[in-house]
Amino acid sequence: MPLQRRTFLRIVTAGAGAVAFSGALWQQAAADAPARPAAAESPYGPLGAPDGNGLALPAGFTGRIVAKSLHSVGGILWHSAPDGGACFPDGDGWIYVSNSELPLIGGVSALRFTADGSVSDAYRILSGTNLNCAGGATPWHTWLSCEEIHRGRVFETDPYGEVPARSHHAMGRFKHEAAACDPDHEVVYLTEDEDDGCLYRYTPDTWGDLTAGRLEVLCSTGGDSVEWREVPDPDAPLVQTRHQVDEARHFDGGEGCHYADGVCYFTAKGDRSVWAYDTRAQTVTAVYSGGGPLDGVDNVTGSTAGDLYVAEDGGNMEINIITPDGVVAPVLRLDDQSESEITGPAFSPDGSRLYFSSQRGTSGERTGSGGITYEVTGPFRH
Repeated sequence: MPLQRRTFLRIVTAGAGAVAFSGALWQQAAADAPARPAAAESPYGPLGAPDGNGLALPAGFTGRIVAKSLHSVGGILWHSAPDGGACFPDGDGWIYVSNSELPLIGGVSALRFTADGSVSDAYRILSGTNLNCAGGATPWHTWLSCEEIHRGRVFETDPYGEVPARSHHAMGRFKHEAAACDPDHEVVYLTEDEDDGCLYRYTPDTWGDLTAGRLEVLCSTGGDSVEWREVPDPDAPLVQTRHQVDEARHFDGGEGCHYADGVCYFTAKGDRSVWAYDTRAQTVTAVYSGGGPLDGVDNVTGSTAGDLYVAEDGGNMEINIITPDGVVAPVLRLDDQSESEITGPAFSPDGSRLYFSSQRGTSGERTGSGGITYEVTGPFRH
């Protein structure tokens, strides 16, 4: 059952933090449900002891390492500083793509898996770009890789390694973080990693071709109400996009972005919040505001069961689930990696495997040379 659209809002308490849910957005949420303890109510149960890779998981789940930075996998050296990622179908197997958040030589690499989960191939799909942080998958099975630099670009890449990557300047030149495609309205949402960053909406002239289109910025109109206004010059060399429209609403450190059934979810690390833009109500409200088990909000993805999965940058190195009925709880934790961050969570096409990376691994090396990419298999809700 997909994430459902919001019609009303209620507040429940998870630990010391506030979590806001809407009854129809998450269809199973009840308006009169009491506050519930977070970790004790996890749909997967408590985390067990760390395995040999330092990965703590609930009962019934197993994990493995599929790639390590600067180690050979599928015929290439896996990149350093692995960041945003996504999965794509590939016959009876699948592909996981991963950005490299390195300066000047960032780019994107891909792992190809067979039906039994073996790695059959690995290859580069983008090279020579700068601090490729997060991004987003498109409905036509390309990967949007975003540069997190001043006047950064969005590159559309081919996970299958057949079509050369190309940049789309019409999507704006700013410190890009993540992208989320909304096929219902034929737009792409974009986050910006600045302490006064914005949320953007890109409407291509032709859905499926991002070459040309209109870039808009989210603006406040009073309270939670918002509207979109066009950015006058998305490619401006001097005036940043976030400063071109006075009414633009600002978020402290935009990070991950995910769209499902009329709602665009996005995180802001400075706000320590998971936000939700409701496309029908034209409102922005907080789905989660820090202080509970989830800290250092960063990359976010979702499942067809209606759950959000939010990765931590720092915190205690967990991926937390936010369920439709108000639970916020860890589904995995990496021990002894406090100097790293979790990046690139993405489910395999059948929803049975979750991929993600620890950008700096156990070494904590700022170059990301200790990066580790993991796979977790188990009875995920879908």
